[in-house]
Amino acid sequence: MERADHSRVVAERGGRGYVQHPYGYHGHEYGHRTYYEHGRAYDRFYRGYSYHGAYVEMYSPAVYYGPAFYGWAYNPWAVPIAYPVAAWGWGVSPWFGFYGGFFTPYPVYATPSLWLTDYLVSQSLAASYQAAADAQAQGQGQVQDQAPAPDAAPLSAAVKDQIAAEVQRQIALENSEAQAQAANAGAEQDPASSGIQRMLTDNVQHVFVVGKDLDLVDAAGNECAVSEGDALQLTGPAGANADAATLAVLASKGKKECPKGDTVSVAFADLQDMQNHMRETIDAGLGELQAKGGKGGLPAVPPSAAAPPKKAAFAMDAPPPDPAAATQINQSWGEADTAEKEVAGQVAPDGAAAAAPAAPAAPPVSVDLGQTIDQVTAALGQPKSIVNLGTKKIYVFKDMKVTFKDGKVSDVQ
Repeated sequence: MERADHSRVVAERGGRGYVQHPYGYHGHEYGHRTYYEHGRAYDRFYRGYSYHGAYVEMYSPAVYYGPAFYGWAYNPWAVPIAYPVAAWGWGVSPWFGFYGGFFTPYPVYATPSLWLTDYLVSQSLAASYQAAADAQAQGQGQVQDQAPAPDAAPLSAAVKDQIAAEVQRQIALENSEAQAQAANAGAEQDPASSGIQRMLTDNVQHVFVVGKDLDLVDAAGNECAVSEGDALQLTGPAGANADAATLAVLASKGKKECPKGDTVSVAFADLQDMQNHMRETIDAGLGELQAKGGKGGLPAVPPSAAAPPKKAAFAMDAPPPDPAAATQINQSWGEADTAEKEVAGQVAPDGAAAAAPAAPAAPPVSVDLGQTIDQVTAALGQPKSIVNLGTKKIYVFKDMKVTFKDGKVSDVQ
């Protein structure tokens, strides 16, 4: 839900979500988000910028480590280490058994990037499992099938090595940002080097770990899905007039998901979210590495790399997290659930049960396939409600429902 003051409330099934408020620093716009999940609130910052006409929001670390720590986290350890499942604490976790056929941890870790790869994937899969379980408990989802899909394409050792290489690239990127901060306390991220703009133009086939469920369209025009923990890889640079990137599926959980080898179109905003997910999770993993260094089999952190991280300049003056985030997210979820049921014809606009879907009235103006959201809202005004399904959005107007895919009209009812 977008508000008049440019704040935003996002509520997901299973009780997750965030409240975002605009925050300006040195003439640049940031989004300050308060996330709320399972009774825990935490905040993150995102730098907004425009790319190929799309407005995207890039994760901006609120803290940076010293160069010595990034160097330690980037380079191989002196001796490969064994860090068994018991050390991770996954043995009794339901998600680990559920995704046992999809994800296998490394037997040993020769570099921090391999350890961080398993951390990144495990956090993604655990979040995916928990969200589905929470949705099921709240009557919002189906029972998860314990049997692995016959057409699943697990995370192979080769794919995990590709993810590990990407993890190293993201550590190097953050190290360069940290050094810029150290040289100039007011230095800020450059979207051309820190966001997807660089990743789409540096001729590297970057790999992404999916951070949220998305409905996509493949090269043949077929709809398919990806979910948290799947892996995608860029196939090449985006065209000059493109509004989405083309990626190949490296790992998939099967069934309704896009199969391995399929090429899919991912909107730039969703691709930026994938990079955000990776960087945020890697940052959390770096914190774990520094805190747990020398324990449980992990190598000790050198004294030169043990200094705690320093707060970024833009985050020092930021307001505190929104204390009312949980209330706003729950309220927004209830409103969104009603709107979605209204779209499906399950309830009348006033919230009462609908006896039968009413025949749609003739539209007062012409809405054509391929029109943009701006063109439709200019003709019809603002919708009563919006159902956001990732790349697909349904705008509910008084007399019609308009479905957009990748920002353009794909269906009118």
